[in-house]
Amino acid sequence: MIIVGVDEAGRGPLVGSVVAGAVILPAEFSLPELTDSKKLSEKKRETLYQLITDQCQWAVGESDAIEIDEINILQATMLAMQRAVERLNTKYDQVLVDGNRCPNVENCTAIVKGDLTEPVISAASIIAKVTRDRQMIELDKLYPEYGFAKHKGYGTKAHFEALAEFGAIKGQHRYSFAPIKRVQASN
Repeated sequence: MIIVGVDEAGRGPLVGSVVAGAVILPAEFSLPELTDSKKLSEKKRETLYQLITDQCQWAVGESDAIEIDEINILQATMLAMQRAVERLNTKYDQVLVDGNRCPNVENCTAIVKGDLTEPVISAASIIAKVTRDRQMIELDKLYPEYGFAKHKGYGTKAHFEALAEFGAIKGQHRYSFAPIKRVQASN
């Protein structure tokens, strides 16, 4: 039976894409350390990411800040998940998604806290988180004054201070999010 695990990273940040990972674990694949990516250190996530990408079938889907603003974060997340599954380009028997709803894919089951209980979802969580974190590190190189490499786009004090000083970045910040609306209104 071919099972696809799906999870996302980046629903809460104020900047960047929401990223979904989709993974199929080979039958003989075993990594006891697999768990929710947020419970792992950055170093451990990177190590597991390498093992997963070397030994498993995987894909990433995303929805950028512009699309998030157009259709809302929930719909953008579902679309990113759907894209990740479609990019696997593989016949599968079942899709297991972390959360309480499924994207528009066949034979899908949503599992609340599935990234803690289903290794295939945990693997997808790691793919999504590492991919998004790497995107934030790249964005930090373009806009070092915002500190994206440190806070990964979340609404930290440092991020709000940078927003107050430099404003929001068109095409990167999520203008439909209330904190960005407030910054825009005050500038």
